[in-house]
Amino acid sequence: MLLIDTHLHLYAEEFEDDRRQVIDNALTAGVSKLFLPNIDSTSYEGMMSLARQFPDICYPMMGLHPCYVKDNYKKELAIVEKKLLSGEFYGVGEIGMDKYWGLTFIKEQEEALRIQLTLADQLELPVALHTRNCTREVLEIIESMKLKNLTGIFHCFGGSIEEAQRVVDLGMYLGIGGVVTFKNGGLDLILPEIDLKNIVLETDGPYLAPVPFRGKRNQPAYLKHIAEKISEIKKCSLQEVADITSANARNLFGI
Repeated sequence: MLLIDTHLHLYAEEFEDDRRQVIDNALTAGVSKLFLPNIDSTSYEGMMSLARQFPDICYPMMGLHPCYVKDNYKKELAIVEKKLLSGEFYGVGEIGMDKYWGLTFIKEQEEALRIQLTLADQLELPVALHTRNCTREVLEIIESMKLKNLTGIFHCFGGSIEEAQRVVDLGMYLGIGGVVTFKNGGLDLILPEIDLKNIVLETDGPYLAPVPFRGKRNQPAYLKHIAEKISEIKKCSLQEVADITSANARNLFGI
């Protein structure tokens, strides 16, 4: 059984002491591919170092995370565009909007999102979308832009059934992670209505570890616990979850 983690911040300081061991743990657990979304210019070198060291395991994306959209966002976006044009990346991310951590730069977040969505469409690269407390707003933006080539993932999906269906109608995927194992996470009410062909797996490590590791540092080896919970909710085999979600990820990222 092989699994793919479509969203992992392996360059984060939480992995500073044992990154190699974390990768070994992942491989032992059957997690063979790790997709790394960028945050801003400060995370770029760490991410690319991993991509160079482990080219068949770690796959980099390039983008400006909405929580890092600040006064210098135009400079950061110029860096994103320049790097994306190099052709080294498998996606545009982590991009999006976030109303959970504050509204100070929400207009700039929307502008940054629109610019990066346009880049993704032009370069025919999938996006990794952060939509915390903003799922409806991001859906409306994408629907209004009518981009021809846009694909991607609504990372850590936490919207309604209606919003999940709108994601599917756009030809995009729901990124399902540790929240699916939480008692009141709500995904147990949504996933029965969504086909596995519209789902990919993610950890968002080091964040949002699944039960029974909730509250601890998350890592890709824990992806099996997420897949097991999905198989329970969907009333299908673990192998089926692994096969279909991994095929979805390979198709999306072109690997």
